[in-house]
Amino acid sequence: MTVVFSILMLIGGLAFFLYGMNVMSGGLGKVAGGSLESSLKKVSSNPFSSTLLGAGITIAIQSSSAMTVMLVGLVNSGLMQFPQTINFIMGSNLGTTVTNWILSLSGVEGGGVLDLLKPENFAPVVAMIGVVLIMMSKRTRRQDIGKVLVGFAILMYGMTLMGSSVEELKDSEGFRSLLTAFRNPFIALIASTIFTGVIQSSAATISIVQNLALTGQISYTMAIPLVLGANIGTCMTALISSIGVTKEAKKVAVVHVTIKIVGTVVCMGLFYGAAAIIRFGFMDAPVTMVGVALIHTIFNVVNTGILAPFHKQLCTVANLIVRPAKKKQDSLFVFLDERLLSTPSIAVNEANTMTNKMALMARETILTSLELVRDYSEKKAAAVLELEDELDHYEDQLGTFLVKLSSHSMSERDSREVSKMLHSIGDFERLGDHAVNLLRTAQEIRDKHIVFSEPAEAQLYELCDALKEILALTVDSFTTDNCEMAHHVEPLEQVIDVMASNAKSDHVERLQQGRCTIQSGFVWSDLLTNFERVGDHCSNIAVALIETSVGSFGTHRYLNSVKKAGSGEFTNDYTHYAEKYGILDS
Repeated sequence: MTVVFSILMLIGGLAFFLYGMNVMSGGLGKVAGGSLESSLKKVSSNPFSSTLLGAGITIAIQSSSAMTVMLVGLVNSGLMQFPQTINFIMGSNLGTTVTNWILSLSGVEGGGVLDLLKPENFAPVVAMIGVVLIMMSKRTRRQDIGKVLVGFAILMYGMTLMGSSVEELKDSEGFRSLLTAFRNPFIALIASTIFTGVIQSSAATISIVQNLALTGQISYTMAIPLVLGANIGTCMTALISSIGVTKEAKKVAVVHVTIKIVGTVVCMGLFYGAAAIIRFGFMDAPVTMVGVALIHTIFNVVNTGILAPFHKQLCTVANLIVRPAKKKQDSLFVFLDERLLSTPSIAVNEANTMTNKMALMARETILTSLELVRDYSEKKAAAVLELEDELDHYEDQLGTFLVKLSSHSMSERDSREVSKMLHSIGDFERLGDHAVNLLRTAQEIRDKHIVFSEPAEAQLYELCDALKEILALTVDSFTTDNCEMAHHVEPLEQVIDVMASNAKSDHVERLQQGRCTIQSGFVWSDLLTNFERVGDHCSNIAVALIETSVGSFGTHRYLNSVKKAGSGEFTNDYTHYAEKYGILDS
């Protein structure tokens, strides 16, 4: 029965380890936020920088598998090119070694002060600090840090359970027979690969090897293939994630497996080849926890050093294994791959990139429609309709993605970003609708040969200039996350409303004097209505940016507060724009 209880304890320890790893990596990902991930595509052209960043992100999220899945999603969305991912994969292989170095501190011997270095000894204190941060702190970031600490403590408790279980197992005859089988490097390699593929965590497999090392019955001959097998088995997550993606995205998983397999074959060939010629004295010596971590690190460093110069050859191998699609449709990218949701900070950044594209597209659509009002062109009219269709597509896809993303656990900063985007994409889409309205009005002006009087034309051009300025302020403040610039939008929107109101009044006066026709009046009214609506949507977007930057959203509260102010920044801005566009302060 002792053996049965020991096996159950080993399984339980593994469960605690995996859960603790999950909690810790989730917390670390939220604490890191977009600080590391926002630079992902910027450094992709530099092999050294991208390798370092790949290692940094893996350390932050504590999972090379999650890093690879994220890369598959980025390529599948068309946000990165397949060749750019290879250095990030190599970097993630280096970053994943950090976990086992931390765990190896459990094997520190010497007593006294050195015992304080053992994670299992300070884990209870870490857990208590984490619980206090989660329960007592109101700030999300501190709660995330608390989750990291609690996750680490749970992980270490699992590590301790596994250590206790193998201590009981070491005298078992069945356990000795299992270890005897592991003396065959090939069997050890295959067993470790399969086990890691099932649990999808190389850190967990290597931690078990580290605990087995505590029994003193694991030699370096046995530990090396076990560690290398864990590195191959961790590719299973990437392979599963590559199901149902584009050919280019499949290549990311293929190159990940290729790097691990080629590295294992080369390293084992060199090591055991040299061992056959020069008998290494440490081969049959018991491996330590530090020794296991060292094997893991040496393998990944050597593997990266050997394969880094063969970037093009790795691409060629992936291209040979994953043949080009016969159907053209397979080359199309999804808008935002849902695999990105597994790393919320990455998903937020990529959604933000798409929303910024949508903002620029909306501005271009309105500007093109304003040109049509002054000088109609069939080519530009077709461009407006095409852009409006794109804006509809963006709103639909982004809205669905952001709703799914909002259900995931995120940092406070990322939650605000998602809220800002959800509040803004509808307004960007509506700008496209008003652009089409202006297009239809421009067509009517052309078809009915409507000509405005000189005063009306002057007012029209001045309103167009004001719209161009408010669009520039709105889109630039949104895409650069500049709240100070966003504060200038509402005063200008108020000025545009007054300009439109004055233009309507002036038209009635001209109509009474017989200088304008009723037919032109309908067109004039349509133009002014759409101009006002464009200003309103710009105001909504600016308010969303301002309000979400302080963690709340109350459009009416914000607008009422700035309009009631008798002095200050709003009044100064309003006066400036009123003077610039020639209206009285009414």
